Amino acid sequence: MDLSRHQSFLIGNYAPPAIEIVKGLGSKLWDKEGKEYLDFTSGIAVTNLGHSHPIWVRKVQQQTAQLAHCSNLFSIPEQVRLAERMIQKIGPGKMLFCNSGAEANEALIKLARLHGNGNQSDIPKRKILVAKNGFHGRTIGALSATESPKYRKGFEPLLNDFVFCRLNNTSDFESNIDEETCAVLIESIQGEGGLHVSTDEFLLELQSLCRKHGLLFLLDEVQAGIARTGEFLGYQKSGIQPDAIAMAKGLGGGFPIGAIWANEENASLFTPGSHGTTFGGSPLACSAAHAVLDIIEEEDLINRAQEMGNLLIDGLNRLTTEFPDCIAEVRGRGLMVGLQLKFDPTELIAQLRCNGLLSVGAGGQTLRLLPPLTVTEKEIEQCLIILQACLSKIDS
Repeated sequence: MDLSRHQSFLIGNYAPPAIEIVKGLGSKLWDKEGKEYLDFTSGIAVTNLGHSHPIWVRKVQQQTAQLAHCSNLFSIPEQVRLAERMIQKIGPGKMLFCNSGAEANEALIKLARLHGNGNQSDIPKRKILVAKNGFHGRTIGALSATESPKYRKGFEPLLNDFVFCRLNNTSDFESNIDEETCAVLIESIQGEGGLHVSTDEFLLELQSLCRKHGLLFLLDEVQAGIARTGEFLGYQKSGIQPDAIAMAKGLGGGFPIGAIWANEENASLFTPGSHGTTFGGSPLACSAAHAVLDIIEEEDLINRAQEMGNLLIDGLNRLTTEFPDCIAEVRGRGLMVGLQLKFDPTELIAQLRCNGLLSVGAGGQTLRLLPPLTVTEKEIEQCLIILQACLSKIDS
């Protein structure tokens, strides 16, 4: 790889890359030199179907030949049909399509502002309670809802209407509610923050708290959504029903698309001219999402994520017993799994890559494993063998 050319022409907001990827198929990626890698990043929970799934490729090609883009000034049949399918999976409400998870979370923040500004009192309701270790994106609004200094450094002052509370601690959220609070925004499973799972009990209590105080209950399902956790959306295991939800990543199978769902009561807060997007919900993006939903249903990938996730978690728990000086805990659900390490994961990630396994870090010394939902039992075993070999080196 010619790293000098990469650094000459691209802004350095990412660390210098170690490899150059040129091809993907299923759970595998290949670099320019022809070396094969087992991809347990899935583009950070994006390529849920694996790479180059033939049905997805065919449907995207067909739509490209017919109509790639059309302004939202006109009705787009693929968009209307996608909205209908999503509502069937989530509940009564309406959809708004955009291009990314950060955009979806920005829309939730704007929805919260509309809700708060519509209250009858003279006191503005602008505060949103969010969780410590959460991550909601890198735009200024979404970044304001993200506590970690490593993301915020250099961009202050950010919006000051976010209050950070401890995940799975209902009393901490309740104690921070005041007359200026308008909403709560959390992830069902924190991805960037270290694979911390919101418990069912906490989500139910938080829902009751929001109902009691008239707050919008907002869920960021950007990483935990689209069948990754063994449910269509990560929160659905708990039985709650939030007021609005942000989605993206796996929805397009590799093509950029984001979305929010809002229940019928709050969807009407957006009126003509109050929000918009040039590219959101294009015929091509929506066709990619239709292909994703078709394949999830036809290949039963929700149940597969549960089954393969259980295999992966069982194997990681065995490694925890084998390497107690290296691994503190296994966290996550389905195929959204993290190893809490007792050291910085950077060197381990490099060793795994050299041995043909691609992984990604997360907050709090966490190694994150996000294989495609189509991953096989053999590929999970291959991952565990590589991980065991690399941990043995570090342990010795």
